[in-house]
Amino acid sequence: MIQGSIVALVTPMDEAGGLDLSALDRLVEFHIEQGTDAIVAVGTTGESATLDEDEHCAVIARVVKQVAGRIPVIAGTGSNSTREAVNLTRRAWSEGADACLLVTPYYNKPTQEGLYLHHKTIAEAVDIPQILYNVPGRTVCDMLPETAARLSFVPNIIGIKEATGNLDRLHEILRLSKPGFLLYSGDDASACEFCLQGGKGVISVTANVAPGLMHSMCAAAISGDREIALAIDGKLSGLHKALFIESNPIPVKWAASAMGYGKGIRLPLTRLTNASEPVIRAAMHQANVPI
Repeated sequence: MIQGSIVALVTPMDEAGGLDLSALDRLVEFHIEQGTDAIVAVGTTGESATLDEDEHCAVIARVVKQVAGRIPVIAGTGSNSTREAVNLTRRAWSEGADACLLVTPYYNKPTQEGLYLHHKTIAEAVDIPQILYNVPGRTVCDMLPETAARLSFVPNIIGIKEATGNLDRLHEILRLSKPGFLLYSGDDASACEFCLQGGKGVISVTANVAPGLMHSMCAAAISGDREIALAIDGKLSGLHKALFIESNPIPVKWAASAMGYGKGIRLPLTRLTNASEPVIRAAMHQANVPI
């Protein structure tokens, strides 16, 4: 079972926006040393929207190679084109990913039946464990609990990243879905409570910056130790807010750069504004993250 602190890994880049694979290798090692439980390669935070297909698959392959089986690697392979998502998922499977994360189709605005058929088609085309990803704030497409539950009965769809921050949805999906269906938070600010109430972890932006604390918080919350989990989450609360002070992944790319992992970001995203730097510095200090 994949559970705990799952980092939505940034993709390190040089100042010109090219892939910095050496920094990526070091970043993967940092996460393994710090206790990160699994890695999502090339999700939203990994700038999947601006990597071409070959770059996308090269990053997945590099992470798989560097991890070398020590923790699970989940490849972001979602698309608003069902055919493209099938192809990316197939390539991630061939590169050795342990599972795939598939965002709901953005821009198209499909119906709930369209969402069901989209994910069912991908699952039936590629025999790899797949995790649904619902983030309506970005996609303008909301997978309702009934649809997630319906998809939970497709054999290789193992869970969902629910990023609305609505804890009522956690309970509704748990109630309706197949026993053993895994629920992951996609909202760092509510992830602690999400895990205390039955979630199995978080696919996290904050974990890029404070992986050790995120691992400890998730472990405590999943085991039901509310007091310890909340105490650790208190140290992380500043990061949960500061890393979204501008559009993700702008703030976390700045933080990763300050920690020595890459320098660049790709248009249409821009570098962090000067006004936001002190806010992130203060949050990193609160979490005892060296710059």
